[in-house]
Amino acid sequence: MKRTLAVILAGGEGARLSILSEKRAKPAVPFGGKYRIIDFALSNCVNSSIDNVVVLTQYNPRSLNDHIGRGRPWDLDRNTGGVRVLQPYIGRNKASDWYRGTADAVFQNLGVVDQAAGDTVVVLAGDHVYKMDYGPFVTFHRRRRADVTIAVRRVPLADASRMGILAMDESGRITDFAEKPKQPRSDLASMGVYVFAKRTFHRWLAESRPDFGSDVVPAMLAGGARVFGYRFDGYWQDVGTIQSYWEANMALLDDRPDLDMYDQEWLIHTRSEERAPARVAATAQVHRSLISHGCLIDGTVVNSVLSPGVVVGVGAVVRDSIVMFDSVVRPGAVVDRAILDKQVVVGPGAIVGEGIQLDRPNRLTPTHLNTGITIVGKQAVIPRGVRIGRNVRIDPNVRAADFAGRVVATGSTIERHDGQTRARAGRSARNAAGEETPVPGSRSGDAGL
Repeated sequence: MKRTLAVILAGGEGARLSILSEKRAKPAVPFGGKYRIIDFALSNCVNSSIDNVVVLTQYNPRSLNDHIGRGRPWDLDRNTGGVRVLQPYIGRNKASDWYRGTADAVFQNLGVVDQAAGDTVVVLAGDHVYKMDYGPFVTFHRRRRADVTIAVRRVPLADASRMGILAMDESGRITDFAEKPKQPRSDLASMGVYVFAKRTFHRWLAESRPDFGSDVVPAMLAGGARVFGYRFDGYWQDVGTIQSYWEANMALLDDRPDLDMYDQEWLIHTRSEERAPARVAATAQVHRSLISHGCLIDGTVVNSVLSPGVVVGVGAVVRDSIVMFDSVVRPGAVVDRAILDKQVVVGPGAIVGEGIQLDRPNRLTPTHLNTGITIVGKQAVIPRGVRIGRNVRIDPNVRAADFAGRVVATGSTIERHDGQTRARAGRSARNAAGEETPVPGSRSGDAGL
């Protein structure tokens, strides 16, 4: 593995994660309480004895850069090898520009690849949650003298049209590949994880081929390259939608979760601030939840994932939810089937996630919010006593003045609009979910702090 370079593609926009990835790259989105999504790819590298890692960023890279730093949490702060975080740049020649796709990102950094010792390059997606030992993967690739080997796994046919679908012969050689086919002919899907022989990079990336799945792999098959598939049966999850992200977090609460983050033989490393231990007060009740360090729990937490520094006040209830770093749920408030980004404040007696109608989508972003989950953006403040329905989007930095009334109907969006009150698509009507007609709210700016 010392002859292997890992290239982690971490520049994706992740638009389907809505406001969770509007101000940060998708790989930097928190997961599992204390972690970030990219921690899994980085930890896989270190645990697989790959100590030469390049991370290619593009979209909103600041939080990702801050998180990785020099790589100390992963023991990658070293003089030889280690981790380097590279961003696109504009050069004098046409070879350097903003990345047009996954393959183009690697192509524009071929100089870094060429300088690395060894003959093998592992190309990894930085926005998937999985545990994988790359050692057997690389060994499989070398023994078959492959030009490229793709990690593959079986997926439900209902999900196959969102992935690269392939067919293999008995030797493992890939005979057919189609990126996101409308009518999949197989349930074998690419994981977006590749092993390349370094010698093949220049030949297959030199032409205008932006993406590995859409362009490079089909071209290699057509050109007679040795393309193999490596079957992987371990845990792997693409958390690219609000629903899949929420489900993957909730699955961590199972008695025996498929993703075992307590495995001492395969630790998931992360950048972690020093904080005091979590405190659970005499008034608190905690059931089937992950409570990170620095949390102060005086209320009730059920079936939820809490990041470091979360505060749950007396009489407050957090249920079936994800609450990120340093958010505060004031006394008497309820958070139900919701995702709260960092540093959110939910005022006393407020309800985030009210009603039984889960299938009425958000009117502005129906493809992102349609399963009953309400999301609240970073540093938003929910005023005292406000009742917020399902599939609601509360934008970052929203304040009390941005709420038109005490009730936010299911499917609505509350936007921050230069201090003016604006609730888009918030139709006022009594409906089967028990929502009430909004009444004028306080203009005093009371956020229940």
